[in-house]
Amino acid sequence: MISSASLDVVQQARAAGRGIGAFNVVLLEHAEAIVAGAERAGLPVVLQISQNCVAYHGAFEPIALAALSLARRAAVPVAVHLDHAEDVDLVHEAVTAGVRSVMYDGSRLPYDENVAATRAVVEHCHERGVVVEAELGEVGGKDGVHAPGVRTDPAEAAAFVAATGVDSLAVAVGTSHAMTERVARIDVTLIASLAEALDVPLVLHGSSGLSDGELQRAVRAGMTKINISTHLNVMFTRAVRQVLDVPEPPVDPRRYVAAGREEVASEVERLLRLLAGG
Repeated sequence: MISSASLDVVQQARAAGRGIGAFNVVLLEHAEAIVAGAERAGLPVVLQISQNCVAYHGAFEPIALAALSLARRAAVPVAVHLDHAEDVDLVHEAVTAGVRSVMYDGSRLPYDENVAATRAVVEHCHERGVVVEAELGEVGGKDGVHAPGVRTDPAEAAAFVAATGVDSLAVAVGTSHAMTERVARIDVTLIASLAEALDVPLVLHGSSGLSDGELQRAVRAGMTKINISTHLNVMFTRAVRQVLDVPEPPVDPRRYVAAGREEVASEVERLLRLLAGG
């Protein structure tokens, strides 16, 4: 079921001191696996469609409408979320299609331009009952804000939230996008300071680089929405390789893609329980 307001699942998790998993869709099988894992766990989940995913599929609607359909049919609350959209037109298209949660990423812009652009997106979305996540400074590798030593300043973050009216904020506390090893460490003292300074849920990007213990530390310190993508892709690919690494591999793609889908579903179930404190 699609939650009546996509922020509900995040706000409820924040109020309860729990984390909620937000997992990126790459293929239709990812979306199916994420929903299946959430149903097995009996917990809400966020299905994320990034601007990169849209580019891969050639258009927004094919993958987004499939995700929305899966969300409507699910036995647990599922929020469909547009992730890392730098294109405002894509945000508007997502809202028109029925997506009730978006992330506008103006982090590459100078601060004042980021504030102005984000505020305009928030006004457009709030008029239509859509919630907005934003980012202060680049979150991710490639020498962005998550390069070693770079962190979000709590005072600047509070000013940004006040100036833009965003509903949640992605912050830099020690993670990095696209990590294939779970070796990152987060700054729990900074997370606690950010949680105290802000009255909106904190979002952790680049969480694939964190071990189970670090994920739990992040949630206990004040993180709510935990974005995970690369870690699931690693598991998906490993499962597919295992099926194909035989003398006579199957030629029907359903035979090997199904293995990746099941691997992701099992890991989503496990991670959702972990983030919820189970």
